[in-house]
Amino acid sequence: MKKSNGNFGTNKWVTAAYISQLLTAAIHSLSFVKEPIPQNATEKQLMDLMTNYKQNLGAGFSPTTSDIMTALSACMTLLCLASGLTLWRLSRSAPATKTMQGIMAIQTIVFGIGFVVMLFFTFLPPIVCFGLIFISCGGAYLNYFRQKE
Repeated sequence: MKKSNGNFGTNKWVTAAYISQLLTAAIHSLSFVKEPIPQNATEKQLMDLMTNYKQNLGAGFSPTTSDIMTALSACMTLLCLASGLTLWRLSRSAPATKTMQGIMAIQTIVFGIGFVVMLFFTFLPPIVCFGLIFISCGGAYLNYFRQKE
């Protein structure tokens, strides 16, 4: 099995990937600190419903829409944090090129799907963040794919 001989640590694409993942996690975690402030009566009513109306989803589970959004938001932050820390840790060692091809392929697929979802269902900051992650993971994958075994 061929080692990457330090190329992993100097791979600018991998560095860009883990930095963009960690920055996205940090930026997104700011949403847990500040409460949204309604700007008009309609937004006030919407915020009231999201934070107070409990849906009965069975089995004693009755979250508010805000509860569900908080859980999904935490998962996005944790996904970015886990993948960024994994790449950062691997960049400190010299894993086999084949291993890195697989890791970068998985991350490219996961963040590519996330990018498409963000394009259709969110707003500009998460679209840009996931776009940067997808491009940098894709670049790293192509860089390892071109390396000879």
